[in-house]
Amino acid sequence: MDIETLRGRILACRKCPRLYRYTQEVARTKVRRFKDQTYHGGPVPGFGDINARLLIVGLAPAAHGANRTGRMFTGDSSGDWLMKTLHKHGFASSSTSKTADDGLVLYDAFVTAAARCAPPKNRPTADELRNCMPYLSWEFEILRNVRVVLCLGLVAYQTVCKTLDIPRQTFGHCRLSHHGRLHILTSYHPSRQNTQTGRLTWEQWDDVFARSRSLLG
Repeated sequence: MDIETLRGRILACRKCPRLYRYTQEVARTKVRRFKDQTYHGGPVPGFGDINARLLIVGLAPAAHGANRTGRMFTGDSSGDWLMKTLHKHGFASSSTSKTADDGLVLYDAFVTAAARCAPPKNRPTADELRNCMPYLSWEFEILRNVRVVLCLGLVAYQTVCKTLDIPRQTFGHCRLSHHGRLHILTSYHPSRQNTQTGRLTWEQWDDVFARSRSLLG
């Protein structure tokens, strides 16, 4: 399996009818601020540097973010937070991520998610997450240089542990565990629910990437 073959399989995936119907519905109805845009409306592959040592795993594409643009963490506030700090720490060519063709390049980092389709209310079911697990497993096989796995949120952390068949620890922000050659680092997800309530501050968020950079040497 190479990264382009995997990308094609993800784009063609229809394992979860509920999720695919939802992505299509969102693409048809849109929201007012994006009414003139053509939505991607389907599964979203990961993207980044295939030689990456940092693998970032989120929850799922946002309905009007990656489900619209076709690229993970692109076109929404979570993507803004992620790219701003990736750029600061030398992992990205730009501090913004607006469209899939904006020229953004990731250095030594790859971005993916536990679920590849936008779920209603940001809540994929356990079965839907299981359906997506093989894609993450293939990414671990393809991205052979990964040393730090940054899990954004509890679901991402649980999915990574199940995929790698490693024991879970209590989830918390900026907690670190070691499994063979891998460092597993956890963070609160940069969703509006966390950033606007103060559960995740910019300083906390930035610290996670400073620690990731330190672990990579």
